[in-house]
Amino acid sequence: MKILVLNCGSSSLKFALIELPNYKVLTAGNEERVGINDSFVTFRNPEGKKIERHLDIPNHTRGVEIILDILKEEHFVESFDEIDAIGHRLVHGAERFAQSVRITPEVVDMLHECAQLAPLHNPANILGIEAVTKVLPNTPQVGVFDTAFHQTMPEHAYMYGLPYEFYDKYRIRRYGFHGTSHDYVSAKGAEIAGLDRASCKIVTAHIGSGASMAAVLNGKSIDTSMGLTPSEGLMMGTRAGDIDSGVIEYLMNKKDYDPEFLAPFLKKATPGKTHLDLEDLTFLLTKKSGVAGISTKGSDMRDVAKAAEEGSKRDRLAISMHAYRIKKYVGAYAAALGGIDLLVFTAGVGENRAALRTEVCQGLEFLGIKLDESINEVTYGGKSQVISAADSRVKVVVVATDEEYMIARDTYDILNK
Repeated sequence: MKILVLNCGSSSLKFALIELPNYKVLTAGNEERVGINDSFVTFRNPEGKKIERHLDIPNHTRGVEIILDILKEEHFVESFDEIDAIGHRLVHGAERFAQSVRITPEVVDMLHECAQLAPLHNPANILGIEAVTKVLPNTPQVGVFDTAFHQTMPEHAYMYGLPYEFYDKYRIRRYGFHGTSHDYVSAKGAEIAGLDRASCKIVTAHIGSGASMAAVLNGKSIDTSMGLTPSEGLMMGTRAGDIDSGVIEYLMNKKDYDPEFLAPFLKKATPGKTHLDLEDLTFLLTKKSGVAGISTKGSDMRDVAKAAEEGSKRDRLAISMHAYRIKKYVGAYAAALGGIDLLVFTAGVGENRAALRTEVCQGLEFLGIKLDESINEVTYGGKSQVISAADSRVKVVVVATDEEYMIARDTYDILNK
């Protein structure tokens, strides 16, 4: 069974063609700057060589057409009839979706209802579904939700300290994200460490530009760092993460900003503007903060680390803050779990930044966490491995996450029930 996996962002479209049940990735790629000038697509040809093509991708429908053209031109399929299903990564399912579902018009309507909870993600996900429906109207589609894995959280973990009526009427609560990744790496990490996920206590750290952590007890998520939206929790590439709500009130109430000072932090150029409105503040907290806000080199940790090594105090501070927040969550989740058997690092930074893993784990020896630095210092490049010392009570592993596999697997399972 050939399954096309799509992960649609507002201006990007990641894809992979995966064959199941004998898992095989036939190709994978990414379209960037969809609906923007200078758009391009990259993918792996049948020989595994990376190909890059610069072409006009005005919208997601055209983006899907280009992907299908590539699959046919490169002979991954001879006919579109060979594509048995489409699996979509969907970000926010609220409480309506605790598991993956076959997409129907009714499901799309419910996704529109959830869009306010993830305004940067759900509308783009819906565009991907609509694009496929136009191009391949008879091909079954399945939605796999970022929030689904965390639907096992107990009430005391997902509720906010707001009046209960706001949950009762508007379902304002913690939902969590990166669920497919936390699910995959907790299972794969336990396997690599020689543990049974069904009977152990695991903390997973998905550290990329977007970052989140989860506490997994006996295979079930019992807490996670992201909340109602993907903005809560860890300090991220461009997101502030946990912040005092009083800071927001203070920033919005201040009416005498120097317009020249304020201009770089606004979503839209507004000459002479001396205050922040809600749109500006959301942009500031999600696009101009986090590592990018503290460092001198933006959000790419490779650039930040290089600047820190060259003596930049701000970049060193950004790295220290980033690692410290992760460390705090490890401790918090060890407490929530009543102990810890396994710590898993994954995603772009978690998999490839040995120095980050060292900084996070230093000082956690009291929990039984001890790295083997001779192993940890190796750059993994997609390799999963135990990096804890032989005498470490807690196993520490790096796992190359594979969300595309999880989406394809769920799509396969849904259609073969």
